[in-house]
Amino acid sequence: MTDAFDMTDKVVVVTGGSRGLGRSMVEAFARRGADVVITSRKLPACEMLADKIISETGRRAIGLACHVGYWDQCDELFDTVYREFGRCDVLVNNAGMSPLYESLGSVTEELFTKVIDVNLKGPFRLSARFGEQMVADGGGSIINVSSIAAVQASPNEAVYGAAKAGINNMTVSFAQALGPTVRVNTIMPGPFMTDISKAWDLDAFAKRAEEDIPLGRGGEPDEVVGAALYFASAASSYTTGSVLKIDGGIAPSPG
Repeated sequence: MTDAFDMTDKVVVVTGGSRGLGRSMVEAFARRGADVVITSRKLPACEMLADKIISETGRRAIGLACHVGYWDQCDELFDTVYREFGRCDVLVNNAGMSPLYESLGSVTEELFTKVIDVNLKGPFRLSARFGEQMVADGGGSIINVSSIAAVQASPNEAVYGAAKAGINNMTVSFAQALGPTVRVNTIMPGPFMTDISKAWDLDAFAKRAEEDIPLGRGGEPDEVVGAALYFASAASSYTTGSVLKIDGGIAPSPG
């Protein structure tokens, strides 16, 4: 039987791909046979991971610098991918940011704009550019990475949550606009033990997890892989416009 999760010779672009959930997805795609483009604002980290992917899997991998908050850099990423590979089969809009602030009144216009630009404006532009080219090429998959902040409002993540709620909405809009040839879906993670968790009070988090998360813990980065491979591959051939939460059961379902 054909492996529905096979990614052999697919070209996958992952923003925010050098660490955390993005890194886990990049490594999984390469292990399943894909060539990967790893992007983030920090080029050395992308290039280091690309070298690791090449040595461990033999797949082609390149690292590119891209600040997705700037449309000109999104356009440059698009041009570079098609110049280097001639196509893109999967785009993963994973780059994001959620800076801390003391109060709602202390949120500056600069911070507000930066959060919206990275979490919403950039994914919109990339999805538009890559998505329309995927349609012209006959198919593809776009995977957005949202957050349970989109459906579980918090005063500490007001701007971030609003941006991620926009991602959930945008997913459905793009699924309608790019169908039937291109599928657009979203992974909506809860608390994961990535680099960001190093800033948490882990004892307090563990106690909260036992009380509030049905699975009793935070997620490990590689636990996003199943959803990513599903949305990226032929396994999800009849799935588009979907938002899949991966959060141990803590948040309400999107609706």
